[in-house]
Amino acid sequence: MRFILPFSTLICYNHKAMLIKNFLLTKKRRYLLWGQQDSIENKRKDIEKMDNNKKEFKPYIPADKVVPEFTVTALLIGILLAIVFGAANAYLGLLVGMTVSASIPAAVISMGIIRVILRKDSILENNMVQTIGSAGESVAAGAIFTLPALFLWAEEGKIAFPSILSIAMIALFGGILGVCFMVPLRQALIVEEHGTLPFPEGTACAEVLLAGEEGGSKAGTVFAGLGIAAFYKFLADGMQLFPSEIGHAFKNYSGAQIGMQVLPALGGVGYICGPKISSYMFAGGTLSWFVLMPMIALFGGDATIFPASVTVNELLTMPGGGPSALWSNYIKYIGAGAVATGGIISLIKSLPLIVRTFKQAIGSMKKNAGSGKQLRTEQDLPFPLLIGVILVIAVLIWILPIFPVNLVGALIIVVFGFFFATVSSRMVGLIGSSNNPVSGMTIATLLFATVILKVTGTTGLTGMVGAISIGGIICIVAAIAGDASQDLKTGFIVGATPSKQQVGEIIGVVASSAAIGFVLYLLNEAWGYGTEKIPAAQATMMKMLVEGIMNEELPWAMILIGVFIAIVVEILKMPVMPFAVGMYLPFSLSAGIMAGGIVRIFVEKKKGTEAEKKARTDRGLLFTSGMIAGEGIIGILLAVFAVVKIDSKIILPFHLPQVGSLVLYIALLVLLYVVCMKADKEK
Repeated sequence: MRFILPFSTLICYNHKAMLIKNFLLTKKRRYLLWGQQDSIENKRKDIEKMDNNKKEFKPYIPADKVVPEFTVTALLIGILLAIVFGAANAYLGLLVGMTVSASIPAAVISMGIIRVILRKDSILENNMVQTIGSAGESVAAGAIFTLPALFLWAEEGKIAFPSILSIAMIALFGGILGVCFMVPLRQALIVEEHGTLPFPEGTACAEVLLAGEEGGSKAGTVFAGLGIAAFYKFLADGMQLFPSEIGHAFKNYSGAQIGMQVLPALGGVGYICGPKISSYMFAGGTLSWFVLMPMIALFGGDATIFPASVTVNELLTMPGGGPSALWSNYIKYIGAGAVATGGIISLIKSLPLIVRTFKQAIGSMKKNAGSGKQLRTEQDLPFPLLIGVILVIAVLIWILPIFPVNLVGALIIVVFGFFFATVSSRMVGLIGSSNNPVSGMTIATLLFATVILKVTGTTGLTGMVGAISIGGIICIVAAIAGDASQDLKTGFIVGATPSKQQVGEIIGVVASSAAIGFVLYLLNEAWGYGTEKIPAAQATMMKMLVEGIMNEELPWAMILIGVFIAIVVEILKMPVMPFAVGMYLPFSLSAGIMAGGIVRIFVEKKKGTEAEKKARTDRGLLFTSGMIAGEGIIGILLAVFAVVKIDSKIILPFHLPQVGSLVLYIALLVLLYVVCMKADKEK
């Protein structure tokens, strides 16, 4: 059995160091009183030495020990997971407007393969796998929040469809810049602030890796969730045994409609986000579908309200209309205003932190530039190399015709990229990757870039495409910088080599960038962005913002309603972003997510010791991570079937009614609860 030093023990050591320091300071004052000046200098040196020791952290693998880390096995498994989790998260993000961290499931799957199947034992190999694999999720998150806007314009006939090469280059350059901008921050944010910045996902992933003896059973939990969710999704949306969405429109309450999408990924997202975030999204959906839409139906009636071209009554009664038509014509704009305001509010609230982190980053860069570190666990990629790569990418963005960006746009990317990489790296250290306001940073970049491009003469479609390209790169920069921070924190705890991890992060970026263009094309070809099947919430909102600024034609009344709703929510001290996303998305999505949050409530309310409660929650997190990956994989597979026109051949001749869907979804959630409780028996 391995001996692992608990974090609480380290805190105790730090506390003892402070007590000793105070004791020595007291002794120092006595020497002054006694006139023993010759001993003061020695005591001062002792204090400084103790301060330095207090800051030292001993990783699991010592700096002077070399174990397998950057191996062919780790690279191949990591690249495969980067592509799989990137594709799965692209599907999930376009569906529900958020992605989930892939670090822990990647680490667990790696342990299951390397330790159990290959009979190898290297914690640093597993860490390398999760470093490479999690990059795919971050590239997907950055890409899906912006780049589908290009597809929406292409569908409208305004521009040609973006090439797979252009999508890959945007993702690649954004990802590499994110890594390069983050590397100089490692010393300041991860080493010097160890014990101050918690880095929730990074620390949790390190705990999973350190508990490597349990890797086989934990990997089994992930694979079980993946297999069950994949089978469920294929029955629902592939063979169409039962409807994946159930609902009912109220005749006597025109404009309102209750419903739920009964899919594994939604329950998984709800469980991972927890009941609070899920309830905020549910509340936002309730406001849109049971307050705003009925009010539009009640007071709009025979009026034709822009941007719709027919009356409200016609929207409700025409074929393919109903409450969904009110959502697509009005609520999407109100929700977009709320989402944009939520992002800006998050950014404003973070301004003091942003300024402090930026100053710290500049100081860290100067310090690292003049230091010659030798220890394996302190080696970063050379600073001159980072500067060279950044300059080369900036020049390529400017001169390559594949990027519709001028010199001003290239400068915006470099300046805003470093700025928001700094912000993102520190934000994830404080609040975790799931709460990182990447969309808010992207909105700020889009607003600034669109205005600057318009002022400098780059207007019309060229300016709009340029603004989205700039926003896409910045969004990926921020997402990758946050992911790299979490990964390097994990590596810091387990004793990885930072420079090798940084190279691994770039490899993950390259692999997922090569695949993301195909995934985006596939999903658009199968179902189309901006539809109920693939709402693409953030990308649609980004498109509207850019169009509104460039063309000066937006339904500002709708957008301002969303703005002031978001302000009211902020005054009430509720998190604006999840509430705003709930307003924007179809209610059926928020309801499905809320169901997963309710399961989390029951799991956490079950009596037991703290260790038992943590084991239950963690087992559920692994199982739901597998559920999300499983549905994402089948979603991509069904998209392939739709594109090659064989999706209709697997549909069953009979179908269960809506009540059957509800029963099966409840059974799936009960199974999730049972899996969580199974942790007690294993212990």
